[in-house]
Amino acid sequence: METIDALNTTLRTYLDSEQTASVNRAYYFAEQAHYGQRRRSGEPYVTHPLAVAGILAEMHMDHQSLVAAMLHDVIEDTGIEKTAIGEQFGSTVADLVDGVSKLTQIEFQSLEEKQAENFQKMALAMARDIRVILVKLADRLHNMRTLGVLDSKKARRIARETLDIYSPIAMRLGINSVRLEFEDLGFRVLYPMRAKRIEIAMAQARGNRTELVYKVRDQIKATLQQEGHQVEVLGREKHLYSIYKKMRSKRKSFSDIMDIYAFRIIVDSVDTCYRVLGCIHSLYKPVPGEFKDYIAIPKANGYQSLHTVLMGMHGVPVEVQIRTQEMEDMANNGIAAHWLYKSDGQSANGSHTRAREWVQGLLEMQQRAGNSLEFIESVKIDLFPDEIYVFTPKGRILELPRRATAVDFAYAVHTDVGNHCVACRINRRLAPLSEPLQSGQTIEIMTSEGARPNPSWLDYAVTAKARSNIHHFLKNQTRNDSMALGRSLLEKGLAGFHSNLDSLPEAKLADFLEHNGYNDLNNLLLDIARGNRLPTFTAQQLLHETFDDQAKPDGEGAQPVDIRGTEGFVVSYARCCHPIPGDAIEGYLSLEKGVVVHREQCNNLNDMRDHSERQVALRWDKEVEGEYLAELRIEVENRRGMIAVIATRINSMGVNIEKIASDVKDYQFTYVNLEMLVTDRVHLARIMKRLRTITHVHRVTRVKN
Repeated sequence: METIDALNTTLRTYLDSEQTASVNRAYYFAEQAHYGQRRRSGEPYVTHPLAVAGILAEMHMDHQSLVAAMLHDVIEDTGIEKTAIGEQFGSTVADLVDGVSKLTQIEFQSLEEKQAENFQKMALAMARDIRVILVKLADRLHNMRTLGVLDSKKARRIARETLDIYSPIAMRLGINSVRLEFEDLGFRVLYPMRAKRIEIAMAQARGNRTELVYKVRDQIKATLQQEGHQVEVLGREKHLYSIYKKMRSKRKSFSDIMDIYAFRIIVDSVDTCYRVLGCIHSLYKPVPGEFKDYIAIPKANGYQSLHTVLMGMHGVPVEVQIRTQEMEDMANNGIAAHWLYKSDGQSANGSHTRAREWVQGLLEMQQRAGNSLEFIESVKIDLFPDEIYVFTPKGRILELPRRATAVDFAYAVHTDVGNHCVACRINRRLAPLSEPLQSGQTIEIMTSEGARPNPSWLDYAVTAKARSNIHHFLKNQTRNDSMALGRSLLEKGLAGFHSNLDSLPEAKLADFLEHNGYNDLNNLLLDIARGNRLPTFTAQQLLHETFDDQAKPDGEGAQPVDIRGTEGFVVSYARCCHPIPGDAIEGYLSLEKGVVVHREQCNNLNDMRDHSERQVALRWDKEVEGEYLAELRIEVENRRGMIAVIATRINSMGVNIEKIASDVKDYQFTYVNLEMLVTDRVHLARIMKRLRTITHVHRVTRVKN
């Protein structure tokens, strides 16, 4: 068990006496504040903050972080206020402690919501001071080490949360030693039997391969010494959870994974890294495609190293990582190494800058998210990148997760670039926005002032920044368009009574809104757009002092409502008749679905004539946008490959086919039914004209119902 004397021994190696005294003062303050409190294990509560400070001291964190670690539970678990901590230890420490403290005064509907709100609060505190998350990670690490005293259900919940959120955060910040311990401890709690079996198998494999490991290590060391390189060669022990993940993802047996021997070579300079790489490649044959240079292009969390895989003696694969001592410290401590190296140069500032950029991105996501649960889902997406590295036309390197597309790239460059993106070039070749990007490609984004995000982008955008920005834009756009539609419908209803919204007395409108439980006019308009209120009856209620309850609109002066195609979920297009811009249209107000648009000749619309109060006169706006589903019926001769010919012709016109099916008419002819996306009737007519030029196509007609 950590004692204050043992901690002081560590602190004296890198802190001055005044800073060490400050940490000691915080310990005695915490001891007094937590007096009488005990942990589940029965130990005095102060052993926990002491252990948390010990974890941070191993990372050589600054004294303010250590003081905050000592006091991190004081606000939450004792009666001491943040102001009292500020008076005793300064405002910086008080802010750190407050950032780590959970939201205890608020009642939440569910545990998930509480956890999400707590994380959101911590993210805001991280934006002010990144050390908040380092104290929190150390706090969580000690809690994970002592999970054994909790009941299994609570222990499993904490372990799952750690693997889902805190382990990826440690990885994102480059604190590898903490991440590995999180993963192994969490794995043992969630899958105790699997962990035990892998542990036993590892012990057996270690005994069987000791001799070969020593031989490979000695051979590498001897070769490098002959070339005049003084290096440290370490065997890398594989971790339980990483073995388990590899077995699952690569569908390999334990023996296949343990057959790979792993070594780390620590050298004195970056130049020596590349020289040692040459020596290693001359000793053993490198495996093609397995070399990665993370020194020239560091990972997003600042990690730097050379990685290579060699074919060693007896054909056994050998993984080798080559790095300097500073890179080794960075790999283990990540952003914490910023404080380790801060006094003697700016060497670790790269990781610190990247961490700050990531936290700034979190802040942006938090502002755009609808609620804390949506925010934490965005964070989870952001925390699991399998990176690729792509270039802007000017040579700037951007790191994106695997399967990222040009849409993700556009938002990574800038939010405005993403919002106005219309097309892209990949290595100077025009490519669809949905094409997954590969490492090393140069991406150029073309924008247009009038362009805006498309809902279909959500099908292939993978980064949290892109998805949250698209959601945010569409949510606002849908709301604005829905309010505009609701206003048009209400104005149409009022016009039937020779009135309009502007002529309504403000007091009358306010009384109506209050009586019907609306906060403002916008909420009423949204309800009308969704079909929950009929515009004619609403107009009648608004004017009930002027007209009696049985008054009917005479329809004079009523104008059809314009449909732009951007109204979102409050306007849908009937699948029975597939209306497209240019068609004569009529609408039907459906509960919760809003306005359903039909073609005027649609048979189903005739069945709805009985509910005339729900019918809405519609017309297409002059600046209608988007693509709409149209259905064609093509009569072709029974010849092999005709469907392929038709599909090829349509694809050559840049048209998306949604559905294609065939139906045999007789021995000579077949019907091909085709659903595709078009912009308007002119576009459809052009497609039909091209299809009629195909040999063996006899007739092309549009399906009306």
